[in-house]
Amino acid sequence: MTDAYKRAGVDIDAGARLVTAIKAHAASTARAGARADLGGFGGVFDPKAAGLIDPLFVSGADGVGTKLKLAFAMDKHDTIGIDLVAMCANDVLAHAAAPLFFLDYFSTGKLDEETAAQVVAGIAAGCRDAGCALIGGETAEMPGLYGDGEYDLAGFCVGAVERSEIAPKPAAPGDQLIALKSSGPHANGFSLIRKLIDDATLSLFDMAPFDASQTLGKALLTPTRIYVKDVLPLFKKKETRAFAHITGGGLTENIPRVLQQGLEPRFSAPQLTGVFEWLQELGGLSNGEMQRTFNCGIGGVLVIAPDTVEQTL
Repeated sequence: MTDAYKRAGVDIDAGARLVTAIKAHAASTARAGARADLGGFGGVFDPKAAGLIDPLFVSGADGVGTKLKLAFAMDKHDTIGIDLVAMCANDVLAHAAAPLFFLDYFSTGKLDEETAAQVVAGIAAGCRDAGCALIGGETAEMPGLYGDGEYDLAGFCVGAVERSEIAPKPAAPGDQLIALKSSGPHANGFSLIRKLIDDATLSLFDMAPFDASQTLGKALLTPTRIYVKDVLPLFKKKETRAFAHITGGGLTENIPRVLQQGLEPRFSAPQLTGVFEWLQELGGLSNGEMQRTFNCGIGGVLVIAPDTVEQTL
């Protein structure tokens, strides 16, 4: 039956070899409460071993959108997994939750073990940065559903926060916004980025107009910044009322999500530099379009009381 399945396009043996190959990556993410073993039917996490007393669990699921298309075109797969973890972990962080564990879903038409292993290595790197364990996942081989060399990714992150510490906390008029720098477009707006590149007949293998040290494709694949190690200690010290993860919808739509009804964020348009200045010029985009589509150099925003600004900075 295995040979018949293989002739139909599904190689069970390749999947088994991949599980063996990525076990070391998973083991490198082990943390209190999780052994990060692979091979069972489900991942197990022990909240008591993690020191949780009265926790609320916070979950997030996401993907990396059409940024995958750049990874395919550049045949570069070692950082896209970091994006996957970041998109989920940063969302969980918005509730002051520490990411505990992560699971991934990798689907493709024909399994390329080397490519898949690179992707999982990136996922493991992201998990180490976020402080969560990679405790399981799924690899699916589905012939005919994807183009040659293509795959899709989804990620699932669960975090926890003590009941009394969950965010966002109520903000007040006069509270201050602190912007946290992004590493680039992160994993949002790539359908527009790809269209602008195609319309301008640019090559991803040309040097980046905004960074002469690397190609355009490599620069755009810069992984999403993970803010857990920066922001979680601020929540623990009770210096921060809220954290907004700036993703789809940009600055204008994500900051209001952490403010209660009756409050509006006031901020001036960020000074566009680097890749964002180039994208605006390339597409002739207004400031409003930029702020609704991209993070514009700001990947996260803190809401804090006025008297803690200097301490927080």
